[in-house]
Amino acid sequence: LPLLLKATLLRLASGSYRPFYNGFYYNHIMNDNGDGQDKDYFSGAKLVVETSKDAVYSYSGANVTLPCHYRYEPDMGPKRKIRIKWSKLRDDYTKEQDVMVAIGKTYMAFGDFKGRAHIRRASWHEASLVISDVRLKDDGKYRCEVIDGLEDESDVVDLRLQGIVFPYQPPRGQYRLNFHEAEQVCQDQGAILANFNQLFQAWSEGLDWCNAGWLADGTVQYPIRLPRKPCGGVHLAPGIRSYGPRHRHLHRFDAFCFSSALKGEVFYLDRLAGMTLEEAKQSCQDAGAEIARVGQLYSAWKFLGLDRCNAGWLADGSVRYPIATPRANCGPAEPGVRSFGFPSKGRFGVFCYKER
Repeated sequence: LPLLLKATLLRLASGSYRPFYNGFYYNHIMNDNGDGQDKDYFSGAKLVVETSKDAVYSYSGANVTLPCHYRYEPDMGPKRKIRIKWSKLRDDYTKEQDVMVAIGKTYMAFGDFKGRAHIRRASWHEASLVISDVRLKDDGKYRCEVIDGLEDESDVVDLRLQGIVFPYQPPRGQYRLNFHEAEQVCQDQGAILANFNQLFQAWSEGLDWCNAGWLADGTVQYPIRLPRKPCGGVHLAPGIRSYGPRHRHLHRFDAFCFSSALKGEVFYLDRLAGMTLEEAKQSCQDAGAEIARVGQLYSAWKFLGLDRCNAGWLADGSVRYPIATPRANCGPAEPGVRSFGFPSKGRFGVFCYKER
C-alpha cells in the first residue's frame, strides 16, 4: 500500500471523527467573515447503514458472511467513494478489536483476522464482511461502520457459533482453577471459556450444574434448572446464579468451556483386555488419528449423535462415554456425556479424533 493510504487506514482503525449523529450529511467549512464562526451546509442526503436484525449462525472451521448494506436517501448514485470499517465489540458494545478497514478496493485486516477477512461487494452499496475458517473466539457482536466525509453511520450484527457448553474440573478436583488456568484448560480440551450468552443458551436447553465456574468476562456463574438447597436455596427461581467478577489470580473455581461443531469425526477403539492411557494414545496414532479431547467428544455427541455405552480414555486422562439414547445399564435417564473421572488405574477403550 502507498504510505499515505496505509496511514489513512490505520487512522480509521483507531477511531473516526464523529461530529454529527443525526444521520445527515454535512459539509463543514469556515465562513469568509473572519469571525471564527463555522457553518454547516446540509447536502440533502441521508446515509443509512443496515445489517441483519437476526443473529448469523456459523460453526468452527466454516466460512461466514456478515451482511451489511448502505444507501442514501435520496439516492445519490454510484459516484461516491466511501470508507468501510468493521470492529468486534464487547457485550456492552464498546470496541474490543479492529477487524478490517477498506477504502475503495483496498483493504487491511488486523490481528487474528489477517488472511481470513475481506469485504464482499457483490452489489453496489454492499459492505458485507466475509470471515473464513471461523474460530471459536470469533463469536460475538460486530459493527459495520460506513464513513462518507464527515458522516459516519453504523449498525451491529451478532455472529453466534453453534456449539455446546460443558463444565470442566481438572484432575486435581473441584475449585482448583484461577481465571487464567481456566482459560488454558478449556484450550487444552479444544474449547474456549464460554461467555454469558452461551451459558444462558445452554441453560435454556437444559444444563443444570451446581458448581460455579469461570466465564470469559471474568465472572463466576452457574446454571440451575431445579432449585435446591445446596445451589442457592429452594426459594430462588431457576436461572443463572452469579458470584459476579472475581479476582482472576487469587480466586479459584471450575470452568465452563464452549466447543463448536467439528471438522472431523470421533470414533471408538477397544481391545479385548482394554488399554492403559499410553496404549490408548498409541492406538489412535496407529489409526491415523489422535486421542480425542473433551470438547471434541461433547461436540460429537451433540452435533453428530455419537452414542456409545462403552467408557473410553480422553486426552486429559479422564474416562467418559456419550449417550444420545438413554437405556438400561448406560447411566441416567437423560442424554449426556457420562464421566468416570480420572482413574489412575484401569484399562478402557479410547475415543479418537481424525480430521476429515
